[in-house]
Amino acid sequence: MKKWKNIKVNQQNRGFELDGLALFKTYIDVLKFHAPGIAPVCDESGWHHINEQGEAIYKERYLRTFGYYCNLASVWTEEGWFHLSTKGQPIYKERYSWCGNYQDNLCTVRDLEHNYFHLNVEGHRLYLENYRYAGDFKDGVACVQKQNGFFTHINTKGEEIHSIEYLNLGVFHKGFATAKDAAGWCHINRQGQPIYTRRFALIEPFYNGFALVEEANHQKQIIDESGKTTLAL
Repeated sequence: MKKWKNIKVNQQNRGFELDGLALFKTYIDVLKFHAPGIAPVCDESGWHHINEQGEAIYKERYLRTFGYYCNLASVWTEEGWFHLSTKGQPIYKERYSWCGNYQDNLCTVRDLEHNYFHLNVEGHRLYLENYRYAGDFKDGVACVQKQNGFFTHINTKGEEIHSIEYLNLGVFHKGFATAKDAAGWCHINRQGQPIYTRRFALIEPFYNGFALVEEANHQKQIIDESGKTTLAL
């Protein structure tokens, strides 16, 4: 077991501990360790990253740093946002108005004209399309808001996986995604089709075959994958 996996953020969120014992020093703010054993921290010098020995892994300081995902970390500077390698080196020359975290080796960013799109781990765009919003990829599918204001799902080539547009969408989880149309929220399949006729005011993804939903009158229920109520809460 690598040491960093057992290092925890303390209750004050200003340092780290291992087996109940304080490590390193007191910081202004910290985030948890992520693979390959690096954590974002802020001290009087600014935001940066440390290794599991508490040592800064580079000399630069930033307005904000975030955790490493897929061995890349998002950082914020006065010039804009970008991603660092585990050696503290920018992986591309572009600067963005915001960067997400890499998921499935892909990342959503917002450019200086407020367009959203996705990058690969080399920092190259996956496709030419610009979106009003783009979420993280999960299992090769991401939610995006098109220029017409509606949401759909795309694959890693930027292709729509179904032709149905919604007012809002969630990611696919165990085969189904949450979706909102003019009548309310429901669950849809990968073809973009609702899996039942009911609509709800609020909805959660299915968890082992059942989902928490809320009616317009604020009544919460548990439904199954056919949309049938199995329990009123």
